[in-house]
Amino acid sequence: MLEIGTEEIPAGYIEPALNALTSILLKKLSGARIAHGDAKVFGTPRRLAIQISDVEDRQESLTEEITGPPEKVAFDGQGKPLVAAQKFAEKLGISIEQIKIRETEKGRYLCAEKTDAGLPTVDFLANILPDMITEIPFPKTMKWADLHIQFARPVRSILAILGTRVIPFALGNIQSSNTVSGHRFMQPDKITIHTPDEYVGRLRGAYVMADLAERRKAVEEEVAKAAAALGGKVLPDSGLTDIVKNLVEYPVAVVGKFDREFLEVPDEVLITAMRKHQKYFAVVDDKNKLMPCFIAVNNTLAKDMSLAAAGHERVLRARLSDAQFFYRSDLESSFEAWVEKLQGLLFQAKLGTMYEKMLRVRELAEAVSDMAEQSEDVKQDASRAATLCKADLVSQVVVEFPELQGVMGRVYAGVRGENTAVASAVEEHYRPTYSGGPLPETITGAILAVADKADSICGCFKAGLIPTGASDPYALRRQGIGIVQIMLDKGFSFSLMLLIEKSLSLFGEISVRDMREISTKIYTFLQNRMEHLLAEQGFSKDVIAAVTSVSVDNVPHLWERVRALEKLKSAPDFEPIAVAFKRVVNIIRKAEYLVSGVVDESLFGHETERQLFAACKEVKNKVADDMRKGQFEQALLDIASLRPAVDAFFNDVLVMAEDEKIRDNRLVLLKHIVNLFENYADFSKISV
Repeated sequence: MLEIGTEEIPAGYIEPALNALTSILLKKLSGARIAHGDAKVFGTPRRLAIQISDVEDRQESLTEEITGPPEKVAFDGQGKPLVAAQKFAEKLGISIEQIKIRETEKGRYLCAEKTDAGLPTVDFLANILPDMITEIPFPKTMKWADLHIQFARPVRSILAILGTRVIPFALGNIQSSNTVSGHRFMQPDKITIHTPDEYVGRLRGAYVMADLAERRKAVEEEVAKAAAALGGKVLPDSGLTDIVKNLVEYPVAVVGKFDREFLEVPDEVLITAMRKHQKYFAVVDDKNKLMPCFIAVNNTLAKDMSLAAAGHERVLRARLSDAQFFYRSDLESSFEAWVEKLQGLLFQAKLGTMYEKMLRVRELAEAVSDMAEQSEDVKQDASRAATLCKADLVSQVVVEFPELQGVMGRVYAGVRGENTAVASAVEEHYRPTYSGGPLPETITGAILAVADKADSICGCFKAGLIPTGASDPYALRRQGIGIVQIMLDKGFSFSLMLLIEKSLSLFGEISVRDMREISTKIYTFLQNRMEHLLAEQGFSKDVIAAVTSVSVDNVPHLWERVRALEKLKSAPDFEPIAVAFKRVVNIIRKAEYLVSGVVDESLFGHETERQLFAACKEVKNKVADDMRKGQFEQALLDIASLRPAVDAFFNDVLVMAEDEKIRDNRLVLLKHIVNLFENYADFSKISV
């Protein structure tokens, strides 16, 4: 059991630090040949702890054979040891007589066995724990006193025990022990921990819930109970619950109220003010309407809870007064004034201002509306929403609460009489705002979201701001995934390459060569995002590779093609189908010259050639009709129906005939088969 007792650590540092602590310590134990069981972690603002079960008392002994110098340089002709043999024996701590001679591929060499009996685990841990503790990574660290130690916050105590024994070591001016501190105010005395199993229970008795899951549940229960007493319920906020659980050691809910006059401010602003600045939970009634109440979670059970509530109310009143002032001030401004102010707001140094971005996004949104074959009304709504979508960035509320961008745009659009489609699109164009987040619900919002994200991606690629393995400061990967998810969700089947080229063209003059090079990079970037999404959804890697390597230009059709090929692959007779088509592809690829032209039936020398050609022509028409109707599964089944004719052809015909005309004619016939599925999937990438 190891506990690092500290001054208050920031809430966001705790769980990443515990994960790192677990990884580092288990890796060191395993690397040191110390068998162990599972690890459990515990953490509060004032402690980081880990408990590991079934730790062996000693390192496992290790015997290995060490090879030394060649026999001819270690012994003379009479077998007497020379300096090389003596040095080898001294190095291993053995006598000359214990040296053996081994016959190897390079000749006869000296060798000997060396056994490392290993250290007692308590000694090993005493050696590694000081350095291991300081290896735990934090976003920021600090020094204290005149010590050369860095940690998230000053270390005040260290509990380190193996069974019932203290693991003796020092970290700076702190000596390890078997004691921990209880709650800072309600039980400040030292507590002795005799065995690791006592840790959680003894701390619980000292008003410290060390178990994170237990403390989270306690926060939920305390807050829910307090909300029920107010006649309402807590507005669900799992993210806030996670933060609050790491701000306290002993959660105590405190109920507070605020003046009803603040309810004139939009709910989103009030909730954000409570959540962001004060970490308070909002309360809603049975109709999900915000109540003039809040719930704070204290770290201490106060003697007079009403006094604690009054303190919270006083602090929140100042916050809400500011929010109310900002909101009222914003209502006195107009969208037109805000749009003009965007000329002074930089989007990116190489890509201009937010005003310039708005102009590009507006034109692209109109183009996307046309590509998606939407009505003129939808196009006009998308254009208007694009004009307003960045305006709230200069509003006072969004300057104070940046996370409300888009949300406040929707609120202000509604207040100022914009129609519902425009108002909703202003908020929805940022979606999805995180991995797995909700997508735009309206068609107008979806169009604007695609346009905005395409502009950001194309602009950054044109400016050379391409994501790397370790860096993606403009969140282009998330935006790329967002484009794909929206197009899939809304069934946008227009050309992805056309979208890219249109977006790039809005950044001014661009040469044909640069357009081709940049658009290809962006297309590949989006293809990688699609491959990632398909893999996450459980499709086979070879099926994904086979389909995406052909084309990803039509996003909904890509998914349909993958589903159809995945389904066919699970069929019992798929393997011979894949083998037959892979053989066709490989023969065409190995041809030393370009296979083109038309099939000359007069050169057929076997009936199976005629049968395959006839089947190919029949299937070609069916597949064209299937693809036109979007019936991808049927198209694949029609292609697969060629397999018997292909098998018969290969059984009866030598493709690479000596006669050049016959050989070329047979290759052209096979090329016709390849043409049937080359726009569907590359069968050579299928694993069978």
